[in-house]
Parts: sequence; structure tokens; C-alpha cells
Amino acid sequence: MEHQRLLSIAAVAFALVLNGCTVGPDYVQPETETPDAWHTAAVEGLEDGEATLQTWWMVFDDEKLSELVLRSAEGNLDLRAALWRVEEARALRGVFASARKPQVGFSADATRSLPSDNGALGDFAPEEGFEADNLFTAGFGASWEIDVFGRIRRQVEAADAATQASVEAYRDVLVSLYAETALAYLNVRTAQERLRIAHANVEAQENTLQLTKDRFDSGLVSALDVSQAESNLANTYSLIPTIERDLNEGLNRLAVLLGENPGALHAELDQEVAIPHEPETVTMGLPTELLRQRPDVRRAERLLASQTAQIGVATADLYPTFSLAGFLGLEALNFGDLASGDSVTWNAGLPIRWNIFSGGRIRSRIRAEEARTNQLLAGYEQTVLNALEESENAMVAYVKEVQRRERLSQAVNATQRSLDLVLTQYTAGLTDFQNVLDTQRTLLVREDELAVAEGLVVGNLVRLYRALGGGWDPDTAQPPMVPESEDQQASRAES
Repeated sequence: MEHQRLLSIAAVAFALVLNGCTVGPDYVQPETETPDAWHTAAVEGLEDGEATLQTWWMVFDDEKLSELVLRSAEGNLDLRAALWRVEEARALRGVFASARKPQVGFSADATRSLPSDNGALGDFAPEEGFEADNLFTAGFGASWEIDVFGRIRRQVEAADAATQASVEAYRDVLVSLYAETALAYLNVRTAQERLRIAHANVEAQENTLQLTKDRFDSGLVSALDVSQAESNLANTYSLIPTIERDLNEGLNRLAVLLGENPGALHAELDQEVAIPHEPETVTMGLPTELLRQRPDVRRAERLLASQTAQIGVATADLYPTFSLAGFLGLEALNFGDLASGDSVTWNAGLPIRWNIFSGGRIRSRIRAEEARTNQLLAGYEQTVLNALEESENAMVAYVKEVQRRERLSQAVNATQRSLDLVLTQYTAGLTDFQNVLDTQRTLLVREDELAVAEGLVVGNLVRLYRALGGGWDPDTAQPPMVPESEDQQASRAES
């Protein structure tokens, strides 16, 4: 009879499992409208085709840049923290998933008690009164919630999506890290180019100063020309400390991005190298590819999926919960009798709990979860719009800066020719020194602007690759697992 009752309880449990349902809405990825093509102004000068996104830094053909980008992935602390957040999400998913399995525990107890002769049991007390008794118990207890209405399944579903969202957050940090590393490197090379230009102008202006001194000694010009030449030279010298400051900040920023101490890269990048140049052709993919490539868009979609499952978790509280519970152990008044077969005790049951009235608490929670879901839906749609906006702005910024650089290059060449002519005329006494000063100042400004524009062109292309979500491959595996300790490995083996 006892075995039949146990079999009946088990049969009821399995019937509930097989016939159970999962309450709450099933998640359906939202359909987001995106344009079929980029705006004409955004892609002017760009080529149609598959964009080079996964390893975009290779298009600049700069070995040091490629090396630093890869080193940043190994040493950056923000990326390491993002990886640990992925590990945290994976572990929390395991917490929710464990509820699908039976929970077994061991307990043991030894008590000694003396009932009161004047208490509730006083009528049953012997004439000499109660004596203290011992009670020894030991055994295993087990419980298993039967997920009839899918509360646990929805929790696991939410945890799965949350884990995937943490993976996308890691990839988002990776995309930003690669771009920031490249931009810091470009700032370094741009500052070095500006320093070279400033020193070259200093040398040219020193020659001009000597020319004015020679002409003054010959009585051909007044001391005003010498003073103006000295002033112009000093002004050019004053630019160098500011550029050196920018160079130092760029080197320190780059070192920190690599997870190294500020100053660690000064010697490594001390040699002046030309600013990297953009490739001859830059290809752009379609706007729809952003939904697949941008980690922030993918993360927003996964957070929406996780929150949708929470509606089902809240809805399951409207229904009863069923569990299997039992205890198998030993109980005896004397410790020596604990191992006796007569000391065996057990119980089994099918607990049912149902919150029939809660004053509207459960339905209010369901509405709250639905409201959170709608918030994340709006957030997802806004993230898509932001991605489209950022991408188009980056395209326009790149194309327009290329055009600006071309004009600046023409201006530098024209100003250099003007300077050569005005110096010849000044030496021949055909023009005053003011024209020389004005042309030298203009040349310094234009050359400096051209160097900055060279860096901006490549920098805007880097920003464009970042806006498109470049730096990782959607077809690759998950982020690497954090190395486990021996205790973690043993715990995983047990589970």
C-alpha cells in the first residue's frame, strides 16, 4: 500500500509536468523598419559593397596600430570587467536553472528536553513528574517543484536572454575599445606631425630673422623688421609646448587603454611615423546590417526578450504551485539505537500552494512587468534610430573632412609658393617685411590645420567603423570563459 501511494504521487507529478503549460507571452523579436539605403549625401564618395568591419584597423596598413589594437584586447581593464559581468550572468543563469532539479539536503539533530509538569502535558505527567529525554535524528530531505505553469521555465528564459545581453555588452566595450585605441594612436601621430611642422617653421623663421639682421647691419632696413621677425619666431616657439602637452596626453591615454601605466609607451612610440592614411576606397554596407552588427542594438533586443519572460514569471503566481517533498532518515531516543532498522522514518507528500487572494498584488506586478517591457521596446527602437543617426553622421563627417583636407593641401602649396616669392621680393627690396610676416604666419597655420585634418580624416573613418559596429564577427563564438579555480571546477563537476 505504501509503495502504491508513492507511485500514485509520482504519477500525479509526471502528469502535471506533461500536461503543464507556460503562461505569459511568448517573445517575438520586434520588426524594426530601416531604410533600404543610406541617404545620398551620406555615401557621397563611398563605394557600395560589403564593409570591412571585423578587422577594420588592417585597412590602414600600419603594423604598430594593428599591434596596439590587439594588445588593448589583452590588457584593457574595462574589457576585463565586462568579461566578468558575462561570467556573473552565466552563473546567475545556473542559479535559476537549478530550480528545475530536485533539491536534496542532509540534516542531523540531537536534542534533550524536559516537558513542564504544569504545562499542557501536565495531565499526563507521572506521579514523580516528567524526566528529560533525548532525541536523535538524521536523514535526507528532498523537494522538487513541478513547473506546471512554467514559472521556472520563464525564469530560465529570462536568464538566458540576460546572459546574451551581457555578451553583447562585452562586445560593445570591445568595439569602443578598438576605436578609442586607434583614435589615441592617431592623436599621437598627429601631435608628432604638428611638432615636426612647428620645428620646420622655427628653422625657416630663424633663417628669416638672420636675413633681417644682415639687412639691418647693411643699413637696408630698420630695426623694426628685426623686432617683428623676433616676435614671429617667439610666437611659433610658443606653440611647441602646447603640442608637446597634447602628445604626452595622447601617449598616456593610449597606455591606460592597454592596461599599462601612464608613460609606458613613450619610448616605444618616440620615433616619428607618418599619420596613417585611409584606403583608396571605403565600402559601406546596408542600413539593415546594423541590426546584426551593432552590439548595443543586439543588447537592447536581448534585454527586451529577458523582460518579456518576466511577465510570465509574474503571471505564474496567479496559479498554484506543485511540489514533491520527502524525508528519509533515522530517529531514536537513544543514540545507540540510531543505527537500528526500527529507527527508520520517512515521509512523502505533494505540497500545493496557491495564493488565492493577495489584494491585487500579483496583477499589479504583472502590469508593472508589462510596463517595463514596453519601456524596453521603446528603448530598443530608439537604439536603432540612434545607430542609424550615428552612422550617417559619421559617413558625412568622413566625406566632408576628405574634401576639406584637399582644399587645405591646395592652400598649403599656394602659401608655400607665395612665401618663396615674397622672400625673393623682400631680399630684392621690392616689398616690405610685413608681407613676409603675414605669409609665414599663414603658412604655419595652414600646415598645422592640414596635419590636424590628416588625423581627422582617418579618425572619422575609425568613428565610422565604430558606428557600424566594427571590431568583431557576429559569426564567432561567445566571449572566452574566465579561467575557473579548482573549487569552481569541482563544483561544476558535482552539478
